[in-house]
Amino acid sequence: MQLSNEEEDYNLSLSKFESMLKTNKVLFFDSEEFEEIILHYLDIGKANLAKKALKLALDQHPKSTGLKLVQVEMLVYDDKLEIAEKLLNELYAIEPNNEEIYIQKANICSKRDQHEKAVELLKIALQYTDDYADVYNLIGMEYLFMDNLEMAKDSFIKCLEEDLEDQSALYNVVYCFEFLDQNQEAIVYLNEYINRNPYSEIAWHQLGRLHYGVKEYENAIRAFDYATLIDDEFLGAFMEKAKAYERLKKYNEAIESYNRTIELDDATSYALLRIGKCYEKLGNLAKAIQYYNQTVHEDPLLDKGWIAITDFHLRQKNYQKALFFVNKALAIDNQNRLYWKRYATINKQMNFFEEAEFGFRKAVEFGDYALDTWLYWVDILQFLGEFETAIQTLLQASEYFPEENEIEYRLAGLYFMIQDNTKAKFHLSNGLRLNFDNYILIEDLFPVVWTKKTVKNYIEKHRK
Repeated sequence: MQLSNEEEDYNLSLSKFESMLKTNKVLFFDSEEFEEIILHYLDIGKANLAKKALKLALDQHPKSTGLKLVQVEMLVYDDKLEIAEKLLNELYAIEPNNEEIYIQKANICSKRDQHEKAVELLKIALQYTDDYADVYNLIGMEYLFMDNLEMAKDSFIKCLEEDLEDQSALYNVVYCFEFLDQNQEAIVYLNEYINRNPYSEIAWHQLGRLHYGVKEYENAIRAFDYATLIDDEFLGAFMEKAKAYERLKKYNEAIESYNRTIELDDATSYALLRIGKCYEKLGNLAKAIQYYNQTVHEDPLLDKGWIAITDFHLRQKNYQKALFFVNKALAIDNQNRLYWKRYATINKQMNFFEEAEFGFRKAVEFGDYALDTWLYWVDILQFLGEFETAIQTLLQASEYFPEENEIEYRLAGLYFMIQDNTKAKFHLSNGLRLNFDNYILIEDLFPVVWTKKTVKNYIEKHRK
């Protein structure tokens, strides 16, 4: 690839400067060369070299406004705001129409969290600048700092009107639309943008993401296709396209897209996991487990990989293996309520009731307040003969489900079991009121209670 004359001159300046540092010979550079050298070192994080270059630059060009503005930038970078401000005031007295002075003043205000004042200064800079895009971008960032997403969005749109190729502004404008929950408006905007800049793979990719977000998966795939046609190594677009194919249950196409991401980069555990899930949906269980095993080999600390293998064996009713793998997932994340629920369910299937009770208890402890979790837990407590604990658990569950007949019938049965007939009849009455036909729960769960004539008579009395 041939370099432009400008790039060649720039590279020569850098080489010449670095050679000078090694030989301790002082060579002459014009002020613009020095500016580029200093900014280059700042961009790559070599602040010490930037400071050396600045010192030499000011020795050779003590009156250069451009270099003094670079000095201000470095002072701001080092949080020496008062010194920077003093220097800016001196420069303002000399060149009041220099837009860079207002930009750096705004930068100082921004550092002090004076974002409204920064915007005012940047609006003055707009009057003097030739680079409107850059200033609109800076204004947009200040509005973001103020959480004024509408004004930020408008500023980034103005930036893109000046410079269609500003990718950071494009990402930021989409971020603003999404934050404001204006996905359809964002889709309209991106379509207009693409009409002006049809070969922007970033725009097509963002359009695809937005269509995916509103569940327009066919449109999402179309947009991702354009992104990958423009850039056939656009890993993110292939990944998103695969996810959209999955949503449409087009598993073979999804596998193809996931495999493309693996060709472009090292295999990721996420891609391997998704390929495994696609093969399982297609009924190819051998391939599915092969990819699940690859997933955990690639990333042994990926709990989702171990859970995928757990669920695979659960569906095959191979509970022994499922238990082994759910324990692997819990060893990585032992505060995940969904993992504890699986652990409990597997142990229940294997008739390990004490372990199952522990699992359901942990699931609730970590935030699983689903009705079935409470009921499974209570039924196991009852099976283990822990009637008082079962009652306390149901009373806790009734705070989340105050009008649930399944809770009331269980409370009735348990109170009958401990011979607290007054409370038992109160909860039985509630259960019959909420869903009369479900009294069969007493017969199913509490056969000893069901044999009592008083219970059957009480139910018959409510039937009338």
